[in-house]
Order: sequence, then C-alpha cells, then structure tokens
Amino acid sequence: MIEIQEATKNQAAGIASLIMTAMTDDCCLYFCGEDYGLEDFRRMMTMLVEREDSQYSYKNTLVAMDGNKVVGISVSYDGGRLHELRRAFIKAAMEYIGKDHSGMDDETQAGELYLDSLAVLPEYRCQGIARKLLLATKKRANRLGLPCVGLLVDKGNPVGEALYTSVGFQYLNDNQWGGHPMKHLVL
Repeated sequence: MIEIQEATKNQAAGIASLIMTAMTDDCCLYFCGEDYGLEDFRRMMTMLVEREDSQYSYKNTLVAMDGNKVVGISVSYDGGRLHELRRAFIKAAMEYIGKDHSGMDDETQAGELYLDSLAVLPEYRCQGIARKLLLATKKRANRLGLPCVGLLVDKGNPVGEALYTSVGFQYLNDNQWGGHPMKHLVL
C-alpha cells in the first residue's frame, strides 16, 4: 500500500534522483557547466535536498512510500520565497557544476505553492501515485494558506499536462525554464 508522507533527511539520495527524473537528463545537463555531468548534478541535488534552506529541501517534499522505499516525490514551496530558497542552488551550482545561475528567470511568484518537481519511479507509474501526490500538495497549499498550486509543464509533455488537467489544473500563461518552452498551470 502506497502512503504519502512528509520526507525525511535520510531519503535525500532517492529524492534527488527523482527530482532529476522530473527535470530530465537534458535539462540537468543544460544547468551544468562545461566538463560537468549528471553525477556532479546528482551530488549537488542530494546536498540541496539535505539542507533546510533550499528550494529542493526534504522539508519541502512529500514522498510516496512503498514500505521503506521512496517511489514518488512532490517538491513544493511558497513561490514568494523563491529568491531566498534559490540562494542555496546558486551557490551550490558554482561549486558542484561550475555554472553561475544568479541571473536565472523566476519560475514562480508570490501567492502560489509552486510545485517544482513531481516524479514517480517508472515501475510504479499508472497506479494513481502522481494523482495522490498532487492532491496531497493541494492540501499542503491549503494548510499554508496559499490560494493555489502552480507549476510549469513542458509544452512537449502532453501526458504530464493531461495528468495535471485531470485533477483540475488550468492554463494561466506561457513561460520558459531550463531551455524549454513551458505552460504555467494553476489549481
């Protein structure tokens, strides 16, 4: 039986791998500097998940558990805290992947719980786990007093967009992130 719960620090490696799944390898490599690769990015992401002051922190993560195994994640945070939470990423990116991301565009805004990453292990897909994570994320927004959940979905990901719209997300506007054209959806 799959259970949705708050993440713990000791789940950082599994969470980081699933964040990278959500991002895709191409996107992760887009963020890396010359001579850096996916393992460098994975080390950085694991460290960022272990921190409490990062947008990717375990404190911002819901996990889908099958026993003791992390099989899915939803990473979300108050969009009004983006700049504060992104500082850890900007600093780590210089150290771990040799790239300055201090000029990165905003991907969210105040007034929404921003769903940064949603992923489920391939062997657990099509079992309703992503839907459960999305509904738990909406409950988190309600607990935090935020009026909506916002996310970006790649325009080339109709399956992801169909999942989001099936639980009530609606198109707000176009955006760009990680070198990809995106749609900004809200619930």
